Amino acid sequence: MLNMRIPIIAGNWKMYKTISEAVNLAKELRENLSGISDREIVICPPFTALSAVKDILAGSNIQLGAQDMYWEKNGAYTGEISPLMLIDLGCHYCIIGHSERRQFFAETDETLNRKTKTALNCGIVPIVCIGETLSEREKNLTFQIIEKQIKNGLVGLSNEQAQKLVIAYEPVWAIGTGKTATPEQAEEVHKFIRNLLGQLYNQEIADNVRILYGGSVRPDNIKVLMSCPNIDGGLVGGASLEAKSFIPIVKYDQ
Repeated sequence: MLNMRIPIIAGNWKMYKTISEAVNLAKELRENLSGISDREIVICPPFTALSAVKDILAGSNIQLGAQDMYWEKNGAYTGEISPLMLIDLGCHYCIIGHSERRQFFAETDETLNRKTKTALNCGIVPIVCIGETLSEREKNLTFQIIEKQIKNGLVGLSNEQAQKLVIAYEPVWAIGTGKTATPEQAEEVHKFIRNLLGQLYNQEIADNVRILYGGSVRPDNIKVLMSCPNIDGGLVGGASLEAKSFIPIVKYDQ
């Protein structure tokens, strides 16, 4: 099938940037990425900066995303952020189940599943994160781990919901380490994910779901990653924190 999937380059700013720093970066990105229309550009600042960045991005080709959300729309959940709050802030995307959430904040496939369903029900596009650790890869468990995370993380999703997903494969051993899966390694897992989606739903959905690669994406490796048939974009961490590195990633083929 001809690949009609629109690429996504998403920047995850993690726990960086004060409001003024976030505004300055958003302004620089808006100015330098304004002419691009054949791919989606998403930035995910920390919660504190979402409102200010929303104002900067108004009317631009850059979309706003959040880094996490809770699975209830409201309630007595001190410190949590609801999907309705994110929609009010102009968020179209939300990262769900990032490996750092799993590692440091006890996120599980079950919590990912609950958040994903709520995001979809509220009109937010979830960027669902999956990936294996170094020890799991060294034990040749990559495909078992990926299959388990997808089956448990997407359980109960209808075909209609599944086709709205974005999935991000992020080998945990490559996040913030400077290591990157080779294009061959990344493509192999992306192809496995797409085939698995075909088994769980149908081939049309599998062909249309966008699968991003995340794990030390940089200006010098994005082009070769994007040349792989099943890689539809990047979830960019450290390199999204500066315009001089994020802009050439977005413009990978220019």
